Amino acid sequence: MKIKFCGASSGVTGSCHLITSGEHQILLDCGQFQGGKAQDALNYEDFPFNPAEIECVVLSHAHIDHCGRIPLLVKRGFQGKIFCTDATADLLDIMLKDSGYIHEKEAEWQNRKGERAGKPIVEPLYTFQDAVDSLAFVEPVRYDQLFSINDDMKVVFNDAGHILGSAIVELWVTEEGKESKIVFSGDIGVTGRPILNDPTYIKKADYVIMESTYGSRLHPDNDRSIKDLVDIIINTTKRGGNVIIPAFAVGRTQELIYEFNKLYNEKSEYYNDLKNVKIYIDSPMATNATAVFQRNAQVFDEETRDFILSGDNPLDFMNLAFTRSSEESQHLNMDTTPKVIISASGMCEAGRVRHHLKHNLWDKKNSIVFVGYQAEGTLGKALINGEKSVTLFGEDITVNAEIHSLQGFSGHADQNGLFTWIAHFKNPPKQLFLVHGEEESKQVFADLIKEKLGYEPVVLHGNSEYELDMETAEILNYREAKEEGVWYQDVQNVRNQLSGIHMNLEHILYNADLAMGGKNITEEQLTHIRNIMQELDKATLNLGEAVTEHYNKFQPPESEEPVESN
Repeated sequence: MKIKFCGASSGVTGSCHLITSGEHQILLDCGQFQGGKAQDALNYEDFPFNPAEIECVVLSHAHIDHCGRIPLLVKRGFQGKIFCTDATADLLDIMLKDSGYIHEKEAEWQNRKGERAGKPIVEPLYTFQDAVDSLAFVEPVRYDQLFSINDDMKVVFNDAGHILGSAIVELWVTEEGKESKIVFSGDIGVTGRPILNDPTYIKKADYVIMESTYGSRLHPDNDRSIKDLVDIIINTTKRGGNVIIPAFAVGRTQELIYEFNKLYNEKSEYYNDLKNVKIYIDSPMATNATAVFQRNAQVFDEETRDFILSGDNPLDFMNLAFTRSSEESQHLNMDTTPKVIISASGMCEAGRVRHHLKHNLWDKKNSIVFVGYQAEGTLGKALINGEKSVTLFGEDITVNAEIHSLQGFSGHADQNGLFTWIAHFKNPPKQLFLVHGEEESKQVFADLIKEKLGYEPVVLHGNSEYELDMETAEILNYREAKEEGVWYQDVQNVRNQLSGIHMNLEHILYNADLAMGGKNITEEQLTHIRNIMQELDKATLNLGEAVTEHYNKFQPPESEEPVESN
């Protein structure tokens, strides 16, 4: 049996793991890379396998970094089944269609811009129709139901408590009469949070593939974050400002609605300060996702079910309003009444929230509140890191608004939650692979596990592949895979730097255009500057392509030392 890590191995996005046993090839997740141009470029590369040979996809949950390349997989030849929980199937219908629509619109915008510069036509990663076509392969399954995906593999989905329908995957593989069990954590949720059940603890596994998003960090108390959010809203609206909350349309938005419901309907101590403040959900996808939540109350936790039985709708309250049309969204930025706008995307890389940031970032009366993880390279991460100026829709925007990050709302378990989950295994797994985390996060968490539990986790780097002996659990090519992973990480660092140079050059070109009306530069001089910049821009892109081509051809040299085993 082999495991090849094809995404979320050098960062937190693009989750995709290939399991090969005998004639069977299956995928655990097929997610989209997110986090700026360098990460986005990875989505357009060939899969490190033949999509037509993949038997099925076992999907942990409906976040785009776990499911977002499924339409591309189908577009490139996949014809198998996509197994997921029934709630995930409902959300997948929304998420993939929305993603296809965004890719189409992004390509249209780039082509309008590129046409003026004489650049070639850009094709979307996939279209709305590609997303619709991929949904025909979805096969919903209930939690805790053992089902066979072929003669040699069986699966059970366990509640992960991360978002609606999220699953921890148990996979049993039989090869040459021997059976091994793989547990894939997906994304592990936070215990004691509203709406969803706590994550399931698994007791036995031969191999574990585990996320490590917050492997080096602890979350503040959720009650503290709720109080902080309320204080921010009250202080901001009293000074006449708006509160913009970039939130993931699935999960974080519904939790915020739930918390606001309690604040308004239970006449809390904050009620008088909040009673005239409207809360707008400005995301068609979030609106549709909230309806999916309401249809899947069977997977809610006991507290939320009690809410419903008491006659209260936990996802609705008097001051809540949903906007659907673009005209309604635009009106929010023309209305001077202080308000709260919750809008997607959570990392500010697409969607209506970017328009709200354009209209609100420059005004010191306003506040921007982040309530979820921000990947490296995203606009959200740049704002949290203190950027004083950002570019939105070709316009430089000065950051004067207050920027807040409330990690108590995160849907990912923190270091304590992750450690508690892995510590519940009765016997040490034969091997633990750490994925879905930045380098520091994975390494800090690996060191903690080694110190407290005595395990020797494998910290993943790049698209490494491991061959596992079903009987002894020896990793037969650990040394070679590690060398390839280190090389892959070096290549990624170069590509990220080149992407940064490319973005800086675009910014310089934009500023050069603004200088056209200046008195200190002639049009002839400006044309000369633009020609130089465009040549540099082209050279940067060509160098990036050369690095990718070299990486694809490169094979790390075989080590002369004995192969390590774990």
